[in-house]
Amino acid sequence: MAKKVVLAYSGGLDTSVAIRWLQEERGYDVVALTIDLGNEKDLRTVEERAMQIGAVKALVRDGKQLFVDFFAFPALMAGAVYEGSYLLATAIGRPLIAKMLVDVAREEGATAIAHGCTGKGNDQVRFDVSTKALAPDLEIVAPVREHRMSREEQIEWAGARGVPVPATKASPYSTDENLWGRSIEAGMLEDPWEAPPEEIYAWTTSPRRSPDTPREVEIGFLHGRPISLDDHEMDGVTLVQTLNQWAGEHGIGRTDMVEDRLIGIKSREIYEAPAAWTLHNAHEALEQMTLSKPQLRVKNSLRQEYADLIYNGLWFTAHHQDLAAYVQSTQRFVTGTVRMRLHKGQAVAVGRKSPRSLYSYALATYDRGDQYDHNAALGFINIWGLPVQQQARQQLLAEGEAPFQLGNPDEGNTKEA
Repeated sequence: MAKKVVLAYSGGLDTSVAIRWLQEERGYDVVALTIDLGNEKDLRTVEERAMQIGAVKALVRDGKQLFVDFFAFPALMAGAVYEGSYLLATAIGRPLIAKMLVDVAREEGATAIAHGCTGKGNDQVRFDVSTKALAPDLEIVAPVREHRMSREEQIEWAGARGVPVPATKASPYSTDENLWGRSIEAGMLEDPWEAPPEEIYAWTTSPRRSPDTPREVEIGFLHGRPISLDDHEMDGVTLVQTLNQWAGEHGIGRTDMVEDRLIGIKSREIYEAPAAWTLHNAHEALEQMTLSKPQLRVKNSLRQEYADLIYNGLWFTAHHQDLAAYVQSTQRFVTGTVRMRLHKGQAVAVGRKSPRSLYSYALATYDRGDQYDHNAALGFINIWGLPVQQQARQQLLAEGEAPFQLGNPDEGNTKEA
C-alpha cells in the first residue's frame, strides 16, 4: 500500500501540479485538503479538480470562524502590522492551515503533509515550522521547492499531462486570499517601477471612482474584539465580510509595498484588506481612549514583535503565548464604539465613546466646565524641571555663556560648555 500524504490544496497552479508530482515522483496517495478561510472560490469545482487530477480523496473544511476568532482578531488586538503596511492576511492564515493539515493527517493515517510553497517565499517557513511544533514525526514535502520549476515551466508541465490549472502565460499573477485580505504578486508586478494595473484588484474600487459621498459606520468592540456594525451584533465572519464590501466600495485597503521576506529577499507585494484596515484604525482609536500612556507605549513597542512573530511562522511557540497573555490583559477595558468615515480610500475615526474611557471632558475642556486645578501645574513644573535647572546652573552656564546656539547646520546646533 502506498504511503499517504495530506496536501494543502488551493486549486491553484502550484498545488494542482503538486498532486500529480507527488504521485509520479514520490509514489504517494494524495489526500487533497482544501480549507475555506473565506477564499470565495467555487469549492465544489476545486474538490472536483483535485479528484480529476488524481487525488485519492478530496476534503473541504470550513475554517472561517476559527480563523477570525483565534487568529485574525487576536492579531488585530495586538495591533500587528508588518513593516507598517501589511496586515498579515496570508501569514495569519498559515498556522491554522498547518493545524488542520496535521489533524487530517492523523485522521487519515498519513505519514506526511505537503504544501505548494516555493523555496523563495515565507509560507514554506510558516508551514514547516508550525508542523514541526505540532507533529514533529510527520514528513514535510514541498514539490515546488523540490522540483524548482518556474511558473511558466509548471504551466507547460501541467499542459503536457492534461492537468487542469487556472493560470496561463497571459495571466501569470499569483493570488492568495482569505477573509482578512488578498495578496497579488508575480508577473509584471515583479518590476517595482511598474504601477499596478487596475485589473489586479478584486475587492476594492479605485479611490478615484469610489462614491463622492462618504459612508459612516459605527463599529462596536467588546474587550478589543469587534462585535457589531451600526448597533447590529454579528459573528466575526459576517462582520468582516460585510465590512469588506462596505470599505471596498470606497477604495479602502490597498497596499503596494516592497517588503523584506524572512529569508532576506525583498519582494514587491500588492494587498487588499478593506475590513482589516478599517478595523485596525477603529481599534487603535478606541485604545487611545481606554489605555493609559505607559500601556500604549509598551504595547506599541511590542506591535512589531508580534507582527514579526506572525510573519516568521512562530505562532505555535512559547514566545507567542507570553505576548498573547500581555495583549489579552491590555484588552480588558477596550470596550466601546468607534464611528468610522469611509471615503476615497481612507477609513478615519471621526467619533469614539467608551464606558471605560480615560478621557474626561471636565479635565480636558478649556470652557467653563473646566475642573482641572491649574495651580497644581506650577508645583509640578518646578519639580519636573528641577534637574534641568540644577544642571544648567552647575555645568552648562558655569562659563557664563549660553550653551545652545543656532549656528551652521552642517556643524550642528549645539555648543559644548
